[in-house]
Amino acid sequence: MPERLTEMLMDTWTPLIILWITVLPSIYMAPVNQSQVLPGGSSTGLKRLNEEQRVLHRSRRGWVWNQMFVLEEFSGPEPILVGRLHTDLDPGSSKIKYILSGDGAGTIFVINDKTGDIHAMKRLDREEKAEYTLTAQAVDRDTNQPLEPPSEFIIKVQDINDNAPEFVEGPYHASVPEMSLVGTFVTKVTATDADDPVYGNSAKLVYSILEGQPYFSIEPHTAIIKTALPNMDREAKEEYFVVIQAKDMGGHMGGLSGTTTVTITLSDVNDNPPKFAQSLYHFSVMEDVALGEPIGRVKANDLDIGENAKSSYDIIEGDGMDIFEITTDAQTQDGIIRVRKPLDFETKKSYTLKVEAANIHIDPRFLSGGPFKDTATVKIVVEDADEPPVFSSPTYLLEVHENAALNSVLGQVTAHDPDISASPIRFSIDRHTDLERQFNINAEDGKITLATPLDRETSTWHNITIVATETRNHSQVSRVPVAIKVLDVNDNAPEFASEHEAFLCENGKPGQVIQIVSAVDKDDPKNGHYFLYSLLPEMVNNPNFTIKKNEGCRTADRSPLSSALSQR
Repeated sequence: MPERLTEMLMDTWTPLIILWITVLPSIYMAPVNQSQVLPGGSSTGLKRLNEEQRVLHRSRRGWVWNQMFVLEEFSGPEPILVGRLHTDLDPGSSKIKYILSGDGAGTIFVINDKTGDIHAMKRLDREEKAEYTLTAQAVDRDTNQPLEPPSEFIIKVQDINDNAPEFVEGPYHASVPEMSLVGTFVTKVTATDADDPVYGNSAKLVYSILEGQPYFSIEPHTAIIKTALPNMDREAKEEYFVVIQAKDMGGHMGGLSGTTTVTITLSDVNDNPPKFAQSLYHFSVMEDVALGEPIGRVKANDLDIGENAKSSYDIIEGDGMDIFEITTDAQTQDGIIRVRKPLDFETKKSYTLKVEAANIHIDPRFLSGGPFKDTATVKIVVEDADEPPVFSSPTYLLEVHENAALNSVLGQVTAHDPDISASPIRFSIDRHTDLERQFNINAEDGKITLATPLDRETSTWHNITIVATETRNHSQVSRVPVAIKVLDVNDNAPEFASEHEAFLCENGKPGQVIQIVSAVDKDDPKNGHYFLYSLLPEMVNNPNFTIKKNEGCRTADRSPLSSALSQR
């Protein structure tokens, strides 16, 4: 209240003071003594001044005047009297001539050379130039000799409230988090006033809100904008248009004003949980879908935006937790359900899952609002696909003796159609794996038979591929490898490893070894080879030579492989 009273008194007395300052110099100027001011401060000016003082023989100033003021923007039919120059040497006669020089002399300011009255010839603007420095001098009108040293004085342009406040940096944009407490800082605006900030209240600004209440408030003197309502919700209204006024003269009546706009946006906070668009989702998938393929999408919507709207998805219950997985699409924030393990319509035809969506970034301030997650049920139906035949074994191993009879059965492969339709199966041999057509297969029962004789010594193993084809859909085909091992029979006679030629000295001793012979056999008996050596019948009765087992050379089972021929 005292501050308001002071401002009212200032508003009342200010015009009177200005009028007194303007009019009084024209009526009477009280004499004052002032120190000498040199016009330029140069040594030449100082020398001239000393000479003038010697001529006048004066030791003190003779000017009588006050500092002068003139109101800006003042205009009328006559030039404005700014003030009057007078020297105490002037007896009132016409011998004194007043001369004015300096800023605006002769153009803006004109002096009556007889009376010393100074008039302003033009309207002045304090914001363009606040003061003018001039020099006055009194000279003898007849001789033009100076009667007083020149003296410098200042005419100040007195401010009036002719400039409205301006928001140079406007319009403004600001943001504040939604749900902020009352009094939360939003932004600060600034207005400028070109009027004199020292004189009067012309540049004293007060701020107020013209539009934007009751949501926001502004500090009258600091121009700080704050929130004025609690729990402002971005999801209800995101943007506010606020009009701010700055008024000079301390905000009193008659002051000038300027306005600016502030667009205030509520920034998002995580105050909303995710919510599934529906509580139950239905999907169907073919049983032969590839692993990792998506089979459906679920969506939990969040009224928040950006990071606050991001959610992660999980399967928390259900009979397919190990069969399916759910991931988050980073772009759409959908939950993508994919297959982790193979599906089998014949084994399980449907699954039920419970999925959960939960916010990733939680704001602790809003935990009391409830859990920031939601659940939904997902039902997945597995549809039957026409699958290829399935063999009873991934590979087959058959054994057959090399002397097996033609058309004898070596073994059998079996396969079935896993579909409900259970199509009959036909078997065949991939002839690219049996170029010599040594085997046949019964198309109905999968029995493999021998088509050509076998020879273990030529080929021990035969690898063929059996093809199973559904009779109702020839595109459904499966293949299985069959390895056939040929077993040995003793169908090859021993053979000497090399031709032998022996030599004996005539003085050889009885029992001396003449030659060691060895044999080989193409067969591969299970227990290894065992050879018996003997002389030909015509040599049996020869008294000079004998043949017997060589015990030092045996097979793995210690059977002798060679014999020694010796002299009797």
